[in-house]
Amino acid sequence: MKGGRRFSADHIVIYLKRDEAQPHARFGFIVGKTVAGAVGRNLVKRRLRAIAREVIAAHGAGFDLVVRAQEGAAQLDWNRLREEFLGAVAKAFGKVSER
Repeated sequence: MKGGRRFSADHIVIYLKRDEAQPHARFGFIVGKTVAGAVGRNLVKRRLRAIAREVIAAHGAGFDLVVRAQEGAAQLDWNRLREEFLGAVAKAFGKVSER
């Protein structure tokens, strides 16, 4: 993503680009074959989409966020994946708002 910032956790990397003129939030998910087989990748994507709904509720609109799952993300339980995602998002929004 051009013009965005990169933030990472153990099994998640997020790319955030703020654009206050944008009327809604946009998300993208990258879950490659190194993460798991088809069933595992789909499970990770479903979980990431559910957590993304929480991010929208907390941060509203005006940003693009791309989430890339790293190897081992499929082995995480729901709470650990959620904790990593929300922690990276909190770090990203904290750093971006400091500017």
